[in-house]
Amino acid sequence: MKPATPGAVERAVQRRAPEGASEARDLVASEMPVALHYNDAPFAVLMASPGDVADLALGFSLSEAIVASAGELRIDGIEESVDGIAIRMAIPASSSEALDDRRRNLPGYGGCGVCGSADVESVLRAPPVVASELRIGENALHRALAQLHARQPLNAATGATHAAGFADASGDLLLVREDVGRHNALDKLIGAMAVAGIDAGSGFAVVTSRASYELAIKAAQAGIPLLAAISAPTSLAIALAASAKLCLVGFARDGHCGVYAHAGRLVR
Repeated sequence: MKPATPGAVERAVQRRAPEGASEARDLVASEMPVALHYNDAPFAVLMASPGDVADLALGFSLSEAIVASAGELRIDGIEESVDGIAIRMAIPASSSEALDDRRRNLPGYGGCGVCGSADVESVLRAPPVVASELRIGENALHRALAQLHARQPLNAATGATHAAGFADASGDLLLVREDVGRHNALDKLIGAMAVAGIDAGSGFAVVTSRASYELAIKAAQAGIPLLAAISAPTSLAIALAASAKLCLVGFARDGHCGVYAHAGRLVR
């Protein structure tokens, strides 16, 4: 049995092979509902890994443009029960009023930061244009990706989680967060960056998933100039990245990549 890993639980498994079956114990990724409440009103339920949930709450609030800065959010309590985790937060009255137009139907689905939104406009909100003019070298990108593999202890134990990492311009990974949901992993990263005081415009993000439109919106909203995914982008992610001056990179692995938007940000 592998050593205990935060975010993983031990479960029985029957392993099957051509030569027969055997009983064993395995580590599987924990997944539970995380309910977000703003000013005592429920807003969304995310299906997420239970670790770093304060980072998740802050990052979600920033990437969904619920608050403009970390200073506008106060976490009043994190309550864990057999039903999941509830995070109670306080935000300015003006921000709370704006949520009435984006109120979500609970529960949310699959850890998706925008699933369950009441209207299309709240899902496809135009992200702000990325202000940073930073350019990243290809060597720095592949250096960060090489480091990312070794910074995923939960996935190494369970094979079931995504990771999002932020690297400086030289390709050194500064922070990594893991979660069963790719959107949650990026939100946890954005929240951790805000807590650490890391300027989002000073580096780039790498994710172990496809580049969906949700990730493009979240990266642009945070001010990250380049988002690289190990898998494919979607057409909407490319369009959103193009409008926001976000360099969008897909299939970033084994020294190769495809640049789908703002290729001038990634230099050889």
